[in-house]
Amino acid sequence: MSRPPSAPPRRPRAGTPLLVLGALLASSLTLAAAPKTTAAPAVPNTAAADTLLSQGRPATASSQEGPGLSASAAVDGNLTGTRWASQWSDPQWIQVDLGRRADLSRAVLTWEGAYGRSYRIQASDDGTDWRTLRTVTGGDGGTDDLALSSSGRYVRMLGTERSGGYGYSLWEFQVHGSTDDTPAPGGAVKVTGSQGDWQLQVGGQPYTVKGLTWGPALADAARYMPDVRSMGANTLRTWGTDGSTKPLLDAAATNGIRVINGFWLRPGGGPGSGGCVDYVTDTTYKNTMLTEFATWVDTYKDHPATLMWNVGNESVLGLQNCYSGAELEAQRNAYTAFVNDVAERIHSLDPDHPVTSTDAWTGAWPYYQRNAPDLDLYSVNSYGSVCNVQEDWKRGGYTKPYLLTEAGPAGEWEVPDDANGVPDEPTDVQKADGYTKAWNCVTGHRGVALGATLFHYGTEHDFGGVWFNLLPDGLKRLSYHAVKKAYTGSTSGDNTPPVITNMAVTPASAAPAGGEFTVRADVRDPDGDPLTYRVFLGGNHANGDKRLVEARWRPTGNGTFAVTAPARLGVWKVYVRAEDGRGNAGIETRSVRVVAPPVSGTDVALNKPTTASSFQAQYGDCPCEPGEATDGRADTRWASDWSDPQWIRVDLGARTAIRTLRLVWDPAYARSYEVQLSDDGSTWRTVHATTTGDGDVDTVDIGQSARHVRLHLTARGTGWGYSLYEFGVYA
Repeated sequence: MSRPPSAPPRRPRAGTPLLVLGALLASSLTLAAAPKTTAAPAVPNTAAADTLLSQGRPATASSQEGPGLSASAAVDGNLTGTRWASQWSDPQWIQVDLGRRADLSRAVLTWEGAYGRSYRIQASDDGTDWRTLRTVTGGDGGTDDLALSSSGRYVRMLGTERSGGYGYSLWEFQVHGSTDDTPAPGGAVKVTGSQGDWQLQVGGQPYTVKGLTWGPALADAARYMPDVRSMGANTLRTWGTDGSTKPLLDAAATNGIRVINGFWLRPGGGPGSGGCVDYVTDTTYKNTMLTEFATWVDTYKDHPATLMWNVGNESVLGLQNCYSGAELEAQRNAYTAFVNDVAERIHSLDPDHPVTSTDAWTGAWPYYQRNAPDLDLYSVNSYGSVCNVQEDWKRGGYTKPYLLTEAGPAGEWEVPDDANGVPDEPTDVQKADGYTKAWNCVTGHRGVALGATLFHYGTEHDFGGVWFNLLPDGLKRLSYHAVKKAYTGSTSGDNTPPVITNMAVTPASAAPAGGEFTVRADVRDPDGDPLTYRVFLGGNHANGDKRLVEARWRPTGNGTFAVTAPARLGVWKVYVRAEDGRGNAGIETRSVRVVAPPVSGTDVALNKPTTASSFQAQYGDCPCEPGEATDGRADTRWASDWSDPQWIRVDLGARTAIRTLRLVWDPAYARSYEVQLSDDGSTWRTVHATTTGDGDVDTVDIGQSARHVRLHLTARGTGWGYSLYEFGVYA
């Protein structure tokens, strides 16, 4: 896959009113008898100001007792109305992401009646590796105001012993400290360590890439960045870097997020997007790109959001669409050598940020190993085969770590076709599992895989958007929540999307154009929210249009919908979208083959002698002879030369009463044509004419008798010739 550059009331517990009242009174008092605490070795923090950093920040927890008791309720500033409550077991935890590393001065815990008797306050820079700042034993509830002298981005309360039979419950979990209003650069970014035990470090601190590829307009970055942060993502990846990149970098820095700045090289994106380049001889192109990249490295190298530079995307694979044989090998070697030239130049301008290069297969890595020693790490885009990357790295004997720069559910290029011959798109459940699998496989390659930027934080609601985007039309899907869980460890308390299963289309392979077909699906909402539905049709496989259009449909009960088929023939995708009114959606899709509607009567032209002014002997699926328009098959066609006029005629063998003529056009249709009849094959009379043909299916009423029927075709609707799947004459 590629992208071109550019608060509910708390539920009372029976039998605890005095305990609750005591907790409410204690929340405004400083306890005379403080709990016993043990502090970790202190980090000097004399300059830390006492500012509340945690309020409104993303919070997660090991569990939640029930609806309305999520982790976010403990950082919302409401000391008496909302709270987090865990399940009734040990251990449990709640953590808050401050957005960026901060100096920490205090943690204030305002307990509800179910408090922690023993717990630890811990901090982390990456949300994975935790250090204990304070250990509390003999806690007695109320408000615990604990002095801290350390730093970190993530702060956690790890409860190890409850006060009673309930869980842990906090009205508020407040973290105080200081951080600059504008993020500091945070120091150099380095790949450190040795063979098989590498680490990415930012400012000397470990950094695991928990990322997303970026889709919205750069100008909208400030709008979406808080949501990216709330997912637990710390990194974004782009494919191109230029003068329009700054709003993205600024918004990322404000939210404590880093950016992998990409540079686009032709042929990018695997299929060869942007045309071919001769990397052996085209020094002009290479010098131009080298100069351009250097300009933007110099512009953004000191920006606090910059994490690293990524040169090219899937070009080693893409070169196979430009060259073959020995020349392909020469070009791949020359391309990766040029990538090394770019890496050298970037390092000379910016020694503080690593350089990588992305391709679509690990088969590109031998070329990088041979020709690009100045790369600090490799990168790969991998979807269905993501869990093979670790083994490929081991077999290849590589001496550099890697990033996964795109991953998600299996793509259309790697799934089997369905009964209609189009890629069988995974379900929402399968897609969510794809992200979980990808992240598990990356984190499973410890010391070598340095993280991932999963595909794709996009909002487009089209063919590719439904396949890959985490929030098409701005609606969060199961995949969105799967990524959030991967990055934060929990989605406890989140309202989650509807789940659609067992979607089926009837008839799936013979829906009449303009008629109705039936869609059925089982839909449930985990949170019991009322649902609304929308149905869309997509013509990517029928006419190349990747947009989704609202279908004409009506509910028929029990999870079924009657949908009106489009007029254009071919294989379409039908999408059912269930929305919960809480910003979430479930989307499921199946294919449907739209065919010509049935015609009453007998096709008297079936297998009768058919001739034409010309036919294509070879091109695509041809030969396309005249008789293939009267053979009764929907998958064969007559196709003429690419010129005007043309004709096709059929001899019925005897004078026959003709009621209806039906023409089923290939996309190469006639805009202007005449229907002509003859009794002798020489003298013709016109019984129908049009200058506004639009293809698909034409049904013409005749109501006359004749032996011969001819189409006289005078103006094509496309640059091709004329092409008919069916030339039917019905009596």
